[in-house]
Order: sequence, then C-alpha cells, then structure tokens
Amino acid sequence: MTPLTAPMAALLLTNGACAQAIDPSGLDATLGEVAWPDEDALTARIAEASRQEVIDRMSPEGPPARRDVHSKAHGCVYATFRVESELPAGLTHGLFVPGSRYNAWIRFSNGSGDPTRADARGDVRGMAIKLTGVPGDKILPAERQATTQDFILISHPTFFADDPARYAKFIERSSSKNPLVKWVAPLALGWKGLNIARRTVSKRIASPFETRYWSTVPSQLGVGAGRQAVKYSARPCVPGTSTIPADPGPNFLREVMVSALAAGEVCFDFLVQTRAPGMSVEDSRTEWTEDQAPFVKVATITIPPQVFTTPAQEAFCEALSFTPWHSLPEHRPLGGVNRVRRVVYESVSAARHELNGVARAEPSGVERF
Repeated sequence: MTPLTAPMAALLLTNGACAQAIDPSGLDATLGEVAWPDEDALTARIAEASRQEVIDRMSPEGPPARRDVHSKAHGCVYATFRVESELPAGLTHGLFVPGSRYNAWIRFSNGSGDPTRADARGDVRGMAIKLTGVPGDKILPAERQATTQDFILISHPTFFADDPARYAKFIERSSSKNPLVKWVAPLALGWKGLNIARRTVSKRIASPFETRYWSTVPSQLGVGAGRQAVKYSARPCVPGTSTIPADPGPNFLREVMVSALAAGEVCFDFLVQTRAPGMSVEDSRTEWTEDQAPFVKVATITIPPQVFTTPAQEAFCEALSFTPWHSLPEHRPLGGVNRVRRVVYESVSAARHELNGVARAEPSGVERF
C-alpha cells in the first residue's frame, strides 16, 4: 500500500452533542458501505505482509526501520490550516468551523518503499497532513483524547484496488523474496487496477509544492441524519511552472522544497467534493468526476518560510504516524480500502516504532526545531 475563539467553542459543542449519533467503527449502510467477502481474514493477511515488509527491509546493523511504503520523505514541514470565513451550510461539520485555524505537520514523500529511489523516476507522491489542536473525542479508542486529525492524500484521484482478494494477493506477491513473483505482482490487480497502478506510478513531477493531491477514497462529513460522503483534495494556490532539471540529482525534489521555502511561503487550497448520486463509497477505482461533483474550497494551507532539514526536525517527523483514522467522528473514513487501512497502518506503525525503540505519540503542534 503505495503517504486538525467562538468557532472553537462551537466545535467543542458540536463534537460533544453528536458523537454518539453513529457507531464510528461500524459499517454505514446509509452511505453505501458494504463489507467485503472474507474482509477480516484478508485484512489480517495484508497487515501481516506489510508488517513483515518493514522487518525484512531493516538493515542488519539496526534502526531505522522505515515505512513499508512512502518511506522516502522529501521533507516534513510546519504549516497552518485556516478554514474559510464563510462556508456552505452543508460543509460546516467537524473541524470545518468558519474562521478556525489549526497548526499542522505535512510530510511530502515518494510512494515507493525504497528510500533510495531517485526522485526523477515515475512514482506516486504523497501529502500526509496532520492537523493539531483539534478538540473533541477521536475515533480510535487508544487515542480518544488526541488533538490531531489526519488527511492522507496522493497524486492520483483513484486507487488501484477495491477487491480484497486481489489486494491481498498483490501485497503478498509484492513482498515476496522471489524476484519473478514480485515482478508479476501487479497482474493480481486485474486489467482495470493494473492500468490505474501504471498511470499512478508513472508520473514524474517537478515540485511537490506544484502537484495536486487527492484522498482517492471517501470519508463522511458530519454525523446523524445530515451526514454525507465526501472526498478531499489539496491544490496548489498558484499553477506550477517548474520543470524537471536536465540532469536531476537523486533527491532533487527535496532540493526544490528547500529552495522554495528559502524564497517565501507556499500555499495550497484544501477542497471538499460532495458525492453526487450514483457514486460509490466502495468503488475506489472509479473517479468521482468534477463535472458531476465539483470541489469546493474550505481552507487554505500555508507553509511559511523555514529550514526543515535539521536532524531534530527530521527525526521528529519520521517518528510520526499518519492514518485517516486519526479523526473526529465527523470525518470518519468510509469504504473497504479505509477499513483495511485502519488495521494495516496500526500494524505497520507499531512494528516500526518498536524496532526503532521510539514511543508513539501525537504532536501538539507547538513543536519548533
């Protein structure tokens, strides 16, 4: 699996009043969730294969143990997330309180599990956003009192798998020590999934700051009778004009980020797409087209000028865990891919932190390096 005043008081009241309206860990049939055949057993297989990948890739000399995917970070930066002062009534749920502001940590990455993979090669790119200072009980029981909300985005609007059997087979083959088995692993995805995977990982970009990112899979927005299914996207505020250098270094995307933040701030528009009739929350391979379901801006992400390459900040950021289940009930992840993520991300994070001898903890958002 190749990368949260008066408004604040209103948010606290909203969370406390409606958190019991829906079981945050159950299927939401009203929004179209349907359990996959043998979902629990297949999810366990995917989680074990992903966990083992973390262990197998660790150097014999010891830490660091890296993520199974998105192991190479271009950079992890401090940012702010400011919600628009006015929003359509149907979007003012959860943390989307008009005028509210949150600090954030954002990790930009390649999708490959190989931390040495050259940036000029095609790959999916990740933008993992962790908002801090978000009040209200969260979904995960062990982190009920956490003050973070995550959004996991990649540089393609669809995901290559929504069939659990194919997904498990792909992950297990991709983790095989047999080169031939690993090479044919994508065939497990079927023609449609294979085509999506090919298009996803073949993209080359000139800058992580000039790339658009999508959640690819849905979440709910709101709780109770008014809840709806949505997807998210982060779009650069200004269209990109950069080009890939004629002779790019292996880490040129990191160098681009360093140069951009030395020159000034960077920003993204954070967008919400409300599902239109006929769109599925379980079919992650079919795009919710913007002509039928347009995106609406709900917030601005601002990344101020900074030096993010210090050893202390990089160590802090690599110890972070990102999952869409670091979430308020109002933003609960939907669909089978997200249900798999809940188990797999927890398994991988636990293994990685144990191998590295680092305690797992959510940030406060006031850290400085």
